[in-house]
Amino acid sequence: MTPTTVDAPGFTERYRVIQSRDRRFDGQFVTAVRSTGIYCRPSCPARTPKEQNVTFYATSAAAHEAGYRACKRCLPEAAPGSPLWDVRGDVVARAMRLIADGVVDREGVPGLAGRLGYSSRHLTRLLQAELGAGPLALARAHRAHTARALLVGTDLSSADVAFSAGFSSVRQFTDTIGEVFGMPPRDLRARRSHASGIEASAGEIDLALPVRGPIDTVGLFGWMRAHAIPGVEVGGDRSFARVVRLPGGPAWFEVRLADDGRLRLRARLSALADLGTLITRVRRLFDLDADPLAVDEALSQHPELAPAVAAIPGVRVPGAIDADEMLLRAMIGQQISVASARTMQGRLTAELGESVAVGPEPMTLFPAPAVIAERGLEVLRGPAARMRAIVEAAGALADGSLTLSQGDDGVAQRERLLAMRGIGPWTADYVRMRVLGDPDVLLPGDVAARAGAAALGLPSDPQGFTAWSERLAPWRSYAMAHYWYAAPVTQAWRAPAETAAVAEVVRPPRASRRPRADVVVTGLAVEIPAGSPAARPETESETLA
Repeated sequence: MTPTTVDAPGFTERYRVIQSRDRRFDGQFVTAVRSTGIYCRPSCPARTPKEQNVTFYATSAAAHEAGYRACKRCLPEAAPGSPLWDVRGDVVARAMRLIADGVVDREGVPGLAGRLGYSSRHLTRLLQAELGAGPLALARAHRAHTARALLVGTDLSSADVAFSAGFSSVRQFTDTIGEVFGMPPRDLRARRSHASGIEASAGEIDLALPVRGPIDTVGLFGWMRAHAIPGVEVGGDRSFARVVRLPGGPAWFEVRLADDGRLRLRARLSALADLGTLITRVRRLFDLDADPLAVDEALSQHPELAPAVAAIPGVRVPGAIDADEMLLRAMIGQQISVASARTMQGRLTAELGESVAVGPEPMTLFPAPAVIAERGLEVLRGPAARMRAIVEAAGALADGSLTLSQGDDGVAQRERLLAMRGIGPWTADYVRMRVLGDPDVLLPGDVAARAGAAALGLPSDPQGFTAWSERLAPWRSYAMAHYWYAAPVTQAWRAPAETAAVAEVVRPPRASRRPRADVVVTGLAVEIPAGSPAARPETESETLA
């Protein structure tokens, strides 16, 4: 998007936003003021500038390129990220997701362009034409954003802040901070607030995570707790922690709900340069850049869903911290309940995972695809065809014949997955929802979601469920979250951990319920066995993984 001038469409609407200082638009665009040479977030408390002095930009990088510096009063770099890059699936949105993940810092512009299937020159033209800044400028703005968070939120030295934010030298860091914020790093740090009272242990980073509210933390932490792999993840009512592989080595992080109501990230990393990547992935995992007011407003237009939205405002759709891991976890959970999937994933990790001591206590990394490809059949249990499919998918991920990332084109990713043995529409679409953050995915074969729809008084047969849900586009992923939370079998997700544990123990095993001859009911799934007339070869089960 090019700068929005007075004569361009959308100027009037955006000007009204800055007049009303509407916080929900923070992070979605910035307001540059020619008379002062600064740019602000929409909710900046400063006096509203005159229309003739205003230019709107889609990104702060574009404002930097145009010669503006960040407002010292509202600090636009502290706003949540734009939800547009998940709503949109075009090359610009895909590039923005990869830039935030640090691809330009690690692989340069040629690496980014190669991932997207374009030449460096053409990709730069596309980004410059729409966003007003090329990939280098966009990556530089992202580094400045990370550096600001570290300067005001930690006691790291300037050198550690520089390398943690992805700068190649302290001088580059100092120059960039001066250009972007109009002050040296020490002055920016002097503006920090000490009100949080948080003291991080030696070697830890502790930061507040900007969020566009409202946010359903009960559902988020309940979901994470219900799916946590023993040894890899630890979920509680107000926190979630795990270890994960990053480009510079293993890292440990914890997201918790602080007493002041803010979400905070605590982390220990093998390489400080991975911090920006970790923050981006954690934000995607917890869907922190969503626009909940827009989602809730759209879903509430339908009387059948309005009570559910009113009961759970700010619902989020959990993302994925690692794309390869997400696919393998989904495939492992195809024909078994969530609890059984956790058990199998925990066994797989205990046997094949790598123990690391990067966090407060030793934990285990989820096995790499290459290890699962080599030894997965020794550990995995279940139908032979499904085990072979999991191992083959791991092998394809390991040798690069199958690649998954948050920068994928959604249609192309789905086609690649469907071409694999043992992967059907549910798994392909579930991965698209979790890895790409696609806000408009419906899983009509998901029995738990259809049970939730029935509880809400909606059609629950696959065709009726699909037809009714079409009116909810482009927010069907968020409708799926409401369907899941309404399902009787998932009520424990929103309950305290102790209550949820008791519910899991006393719930009758589904395997003990007599199914129809051609349908096996397992966990939250309905699986059509390979031998039944309705099945296709290597069919998947449609379950919450």
